[in-house]
Amino acid sequence: MTTQAEIKTKAPMDWVTTIFLLTSPLVGIFGSLYFYLYDTIHLGTWALFVFYFFATGMGITVGYHRLFSHKAYEAKAPIKLLLLLFGAAAFQSTALEWSEDHRIHHRFVDTDKDPYSIKKGFWFAHIGWLFRKRKYVQQGVQDLVNDPLVLWQHNHFYSISIFMCFFLPGLITMFWGSFLEGMFVAGFLRLFVVHQFTFFINSACHVWGERTFSKEQTARDNWIIAFFTFGEGFHNFHHEFQSDYRNGIRWFDYDPSKWMIKGLSYLGLTYNLKKVSEEKILQKTMFLKEKETLHKYANVGEEKLRHWEEQLTNLRESALQEYQKWKQAKQSSNESEVGVLKKNFEQTKASWEKLLGRPLFS
Repeated sequence: MTTQAEIKTKAPMDWVTTIFLLTSPLVGIFGSLYFYLYDTIHLGTWALFVFYFFATGMGITVGYHRLFSHKAYEAKAPIKLLLLLFGAAAFQSTALEWSEDHRIHHRFVDTDKDPYSIKKGFWFAHIGWLFRKRKYVQQGVQDLVNDPLVLWQHNHFYSISIFMCFFLPGLITMFWGSFLEGMFVAGFLRLFVVHQFTFFINSACHVWGERTFSKEQTARDNWIIAFFTFGEGFHNFHHEFQSDYRNGIRWFDYDPSKWMIKGLSYLGLTYNLKKVSEEKILQKTMFLKEKETLHKYANVGEEKLRHWEEQLTNLRESALQEYQKWKQAKQSSNESEVGVLKKNFEQTKASWEKLLGRPLFS
């Protein structure tokens, strides 16, 4: 039960945000239903819904998250402007305030200082934290304060977001229908969908999924959420290696945000893409798997456990050495050795997996 002292220390309600978050879904759902039942929703409007879902989602993932919050890459001014415009259309506050919250989240994850800590409950992490006023002091975001485009969006946020989120879709659908059709379907309804999937990163991805790269915090890799959030669902990797511009590191991981950033780099529109070294990822994953397995079979006896740990450590170090040799051969274009060194690495890793009793990625 909440005590009187705890009630007094709570931040005051943010009624504007609360009312908006609770009523905007109703406007989108019932407004779209009206057009669906009593009129028609043009195919072009649904196409605009899909485009806006993609563009505003990318505004958050590629822009607010990976560019502004984490500086995982750099972008030319036209790309930054587009990301700021469509990020505003996602109606999740300014890039400056969003990034301040997110940097604090990473710094104090799972503690009382975490703005949307899962330790305070699923509902709180999902949306409840937004119902309380937060004091923004621009702490730890001086780099963004010094960015003229970010500051412009921050100072004119409501006019930009209202136009981009509601008026522009309505103006576009006037070419084949009505203004309200675009505002309700591609505006309010789309906003509700984008909000919920974005919020699931803070809630579902801290409850359900795999912790492949770190057990030290609650973030998890959830491929279902990744599908609807353009790759953001690979959350355990992101929390462990937050400076990496990728969230899904394997070629088959669904991470359109990563693909867009990389694709724009070929055009010179993004640059300085940051990647954690593959050796570091491999080492961290192997070490964590060893720790899990040894803990699971701790009852086999101290001496046997110590011997098993020594064997695994030796094989892990050998595998990492073979991997480094293979990588160096690839970088030096030494084709005659690449195949042999790759085989050496795979054989050593297979020996480690056999001794461990489980595959590296499982």
